[in-house]
Amino acid sequence: MTDIFDRITLASTRLLPLLARLTFAAVLLRYFWGSALTKLDGLFTPSLGAYAQIFPRQMEAAGYDVSQFGAFHWLVVMGGTYAEFILPALIVVGLFTRLAALGMIGFTVVQSLTDIIGHKADAVTVGAWFDRASDALIMDQRTFWMFVFITLVGMGGGMFSLDSALKSRLTRKGYAPEIAV
Repeated sequence: MTDIFDRITLASTRLLPLLARLTFAAVLLRYFWGSALTKLDGLFTPSLGAYAQIFPRQMEAAGYDVSQFGAFHWLVVMGGTYAEFILPALIVVGLFTRLAALGMIGFTVVQSLTDIIGHKADAVTVGAWFDRASDALIMDQRTFWMFVFITLVGMGGGMFSLDSALKSRLTRKGYAPEIAV
C-alpha cells in the first residue's frame, strides 16, 4: 500500500507545478492581461483609468486631474501595468517561475489592499474565511490565487517549463547543478 502512495507522491511532485501553471493560464492569464490593457492609452502612456484604479483616493482628491501627479505615480502605474503583462507570461512559460510567482503574490496583496482601502470594498466583496459563502472576490478567490502562487514559489515551474530546460542545459554543461527549479 505504501508503494502506491509513494508513487502518487512522486507523480504529484512532478505534476503539481505544471498543473498550477496550467490553472493560472486557464483562469487568470486573460484576467491580468485584460486588466493591464485597460491601463494603457499608448506604450508608455497610462490611461486615466490606470491612475483611478491604482490611486483611487488621490485621484478623487485631485479632481481626476492627472497633471497633478508626478513621476513617482507614473512609475508605479507603469510598473504595475507591465507587471500584469510580464509576470503572468513568465509563469505560463515557466521562466523564472519562482520569482514571477513571488512577484504575483506581492501584486495580489497590493491589489487586494487597494480594493479594500482605496476603493472601500464592501463587506460582501471582501468576504471572510470560514464562513458559509465561498464567492467573495477578495478573501475567497484571491486565497486560491495565492495557493497557486505559493505552489509555484515552493516547487518551481516543473515539467515542460523553460526553467527546467534551462536547468537541464546548464547542468549538462556543468554550470549549475544546484539551481532549484
